Amino acid sequence: MFKSIVRFFRHLLSNPWQVKHHFSAQALQKIEAAITASETKHTGEIRFVVEAGLHPYEIVCKKSPRARGIELFGRLNIWDTENNNGVLIYLLLADRDVEIVADRSIDKHIGYDAWDAMCHDMEVMFRRGEFEAGVLKGIEDVTAALEKHFPVATIKNKRKRAVQRKKNELPDKPLIL
Repeated sequence: MFKSIVRFFRHLLSNPWQVKHHFSAQALQKIEAAITASETKHTGEIRFVVEAGLHPYEIVCKKSPRARGIELFGRLNIWDTENNNGVLIYLLLADRDVEIVADRSIDKHIGYDAWDAMCHDMEVMFRRGEFEAGVLKGIEDVTAALEKHFPVATIKNKRKRAVQRKKNELPDKPLIL
């Protein structure tokens, strides 16, 4: 009961300015650049979303960060990529909780335990106040997993140079809610 009350007030008092406190404009640009670079190495699509806190009603209804991540996965159409290869990295700042939600074609190869380990590593860094580094580490870990199972196919052009062709289906820019 006490934890529920503390969580309620932590979310009630959370504001978008807290996100800006932990993620400067420069940090958000680095995260965007990391996602852009990552997506040249695999066929997956990564989206990073950070939310300061949930609406009080959602706290009363005991919505978990996982449930919110799944909700955003659908609402932001991350599931709607051509090859069912979207990955959401969702940070709920008030709870210092991160969730990785992956589309079915990726999830069946990588699995819950691997995603959970990545989330745990990021959460440890968040508890130390290393928000930018934690997200960049998470993107690095997701990239390594996607590279292993979903590498970008290369073709040779007329000059015998490798060319990678992949369209960007999801925005690389971090989304702040």
